[in-house]
Amino acid sequence: MPQERTPPPFWHRLNTFFAFPFQPGPLVYATVLALCSLLSELLFFVPDALGILLVELGILLAASRYGFKVVALGSRGIARAADFPRHLDEEWQNLPWKLFAILVVQSTLAGWLTHLSPGLGWLALFVLSFTLPATVVVLVQSCSFWQALHPGFVWEAMRTIGRPYALLCFFLFLLSGGAEIAMALLLPLFNGVLLLPVFNFAFIYFSWVMASLLGYAMLQHHEAFGIALLPGGGVDAGTADRRTPEQVAQQATDAQVAQRVADGDLAGALGIAYEDQRTRPDDLAAQRRYHRMLLLADKVPTLLDHGERFIALLQRRGQAGEALAVFKACQAKDAGFAPGDAPTVLALARAAWLAGDARAALVLLAGFDKRFRGHEAIPQAYELVAHILVKGLGRSDKARPILATLEARYPDSPQTQEVRWLLRDPPATAG
Repeated sequence: MPQERTPPPFWHRLNTFFAFPFQPGPLVYATVLALCSLLSELLFFVPDALGILLVELGILLAASRYGFKVVALGSRGIARAADFPRHLDEEWQNLPWKLFAILVVQSTLAGWLTHLSPGLGWLALFVLSFTLPATVVVLVQSCSFWQALHPGFVWEAMRTIGRPYALLCFFLFLLSGGAEIAMALLLPLFNGVLLLPVFNFAFIYFSWVMASLLGYAMLQHHEAFGIALLPGGGVDAGTADRRTPEQVAQQATDAQVAQRVADGDLAGALGIAYEDQRTRPDDLAAQRRYHRMLLLADKVPTLLDHGERFIALLQRRGQAGEALAVFKACQAKDAGFAPGDAPTVLALARAAWLAGDARAALVLLAGFDKRFRGHEAIPQAYELVAHILVKGLGRSDKARPILATLEARYPDSPQTQEVRWLLRDPPATAG
């Protein structure tokens, strides 16, 4: 594994921070949030100003939550939005509220000092503005309102970043005014109802650029802050592990299972595979691993029960070929195995027919109308059987009773017309 190198200073990576909101995920989300300002038109039962205020507060909350996610995951080595884990620490969702409370407390203190002396008030505002990035760092690191409010923790964060902290504040200060500058440039190009969405997009864009910058600054000092990198996280573009966190977790589980198997501990390997698929029922990799372990451990009843669910999952994901392979593996252990769901059976039979295994398809469809009596898929099953008999086995004679059944039960169905055409008399040849 390549040795982890010290990341370059944040002022060498400014382009990556400006590019972050243009990644597909953030770009779509920012656009949707910006357009949400139009929803104020739906709040016709409240004054216009109040409706706009409520919608804008909702947009601000959503954008702030995502911004904190960018900071938190950036500090743990995840720079691409596509690599963000699906499940996040619930405490991160409350960080906007905690920051708002901190700002209220600090503003109250600054107001009190201003009342005592205007000079003290200006000094307090400068100190609070200068320490705000460090306050956010402490808040993201600890998720604690009290620690982020404590001057000692804030000073320690500033000391950890060191002299570049002043430059970090300078860049953040410039970015904080970016939305206003962008609006001044864009204002002549837009008017009317588009003004508010454009302003929102500019505000969200520069906010997330700031979040990306602050997260990287924390990543530079993650060891000093005591921040552990997430699986797949890296601090250098040249040496970082480009696997997603999900891929890293899957491969780690694979390695654990393989080691248990190599040690002869099949029960332990099966237990790891079971727990992983139990907690991730829709994850194909986890279900594949568990299926392989059940085959290896020869746990037939459990294999068949899991096999039916696994086949259904594969069908939903469009993996018809793999679903057929799982079916054959289960059937090899129990010849009577068959999924209990009509669409699944029909899809498996089609996959077998397309794979050139006509007899396997017929085995799947045997007694379909009796097993799934009254099901709407019965005409489709009849039609498929007729196709297999005629096109695959050349037994048109056995397909004619199927046509008779279709004409008796489903005379107007498309399947009846298709089988009737399939069994049409061939044109006479000239003598």
